[in-house]
Amino acid sequence: MATAPNLSHTPVSDEILATLREGFAKTSAEHDRDASFPFENFSALHEYGLLALTIAPEKGGLGGGLSETSRVVAEIAKGDPSTALVLIMQYLIHVGVEKDRWPGHLRRHIEAEAVSRGALVNALRVEPELGTPSRGGLPVTTARRDGDGWRISGHKLFSTGSPILSYMLIWGRTEGDDPHVGHFLVPGNSPGIRIEETWNHAGMRASGSHDVILEDVAIPFDHAVDLRRPAEWNGENSVQTAWMVSLLGSLYDAVAQQGRDWFARFARTRVPSNLGAPLSTLYRYQELLGRIDALLLNNRILLQDLVRRTEAGAPPPASETLLLKYIITGNAIDAVALAVEATGNPGLTRNNPLERHYRDVLCSRAHAPQNDSILTLAGRTGFHQD
Repeated sequence: MATAPNLSHTPVSDEILATLREGFAKTSAEHDRDASFPFENFSALHEYGLLALTIAPEKGGLGGGLSETSRVVAEIAKGDPSTALVLIMQYLIHVGVEKDRWPGHLRRHIEAEAVSRGALVNALRVEPELGTPSRGGLPVTTARRDGDGWRISGHKLFSTGSPILSYMLIWGRTEGDDPHVGHFLVPGNSPGIRIEETWNHAGMRASGSHDVILEDVAIPFDHAVDLRRPAEWNGENSVQTAWMVSLLGSLYDAVAQQGRDWFARFARTRVPSNLGAPLSTLYRYQELLGRIDALLLNNRILLQDLVRRTEAGAPPPASETLLLKYIITGNAIDAVALAVEATGNPGLTRNNPLERHYRDVLCSRAHAPQNDSILTLAGRTGFHQD
């Protein structure tokens, strides 16, 4: 995985990001209300080359490193966080492909498709029986050998971006008493794939995280891009963890910033008749905004340090980076919750965006590994070090 910034990369301009952010913000509430997928947002992202942001310039991409990618994610999230979430999954696949394990021609094909037509890819891992693979266990999704290829059957949940995915990286197992586990690259238009539109979530409602059903889906033999024995998946990848936490942290911190800004505008413009002055003149509201800003300042410092260390080639150990996920997402939730508590009914009405920001930021808890797993790992690591 690439970690250092590409010196030939030209940063995405503030003007482009502002255009996308403001455009996406115009339809974000509508997509949230209807749980509809924002296809038009991804056409715009492709127009500016941002679906290939992390791909090297010599391959037609923009060559963005972690700092640039985090910046792009944060700005897109301020316009539409569901779009930013799908975009994160694209970036994590592109930078996370282990070049010594994937067939080279498939890696090059995925990259070329992203550059030429904005093809999106995501890893589909969660299952009804298994839950999230981060908690252990073998997937029920099974690949059986069929001549020169594979036939895959299974049921995936919470498949972010499913309506637009050109490729699905399916987490599954091989048949037999000694199964191998790993990723199978499945074109999204393959016969036998069915999307059940089950996503009716509290937050991130426009992410298209529906169920995906695979019924005897045929793929070539080399599309089993990374198969290993189960125990071989237990190793730590500190760089990949740092990318994941940096990007998800940037997304949910951006949502919290939007909630903070709405609260500040509300307090400056709300003039109760019994007060005769804006709420922002009250000590209580000033102290509250100070608490929110302290939480978000902490996030900014932590994210900047994580990005700096990772791009310098010295990311923290995965257990430490996951604690940052716990802290950053917790700060983001607390910041928006404080604003909701202070504003009461106006903050919870669907006519105002704070209610949507609160629902969206709560989704940070759902991304694996969840808080209990993070804290257990940190405690186990701490005891081992002692």
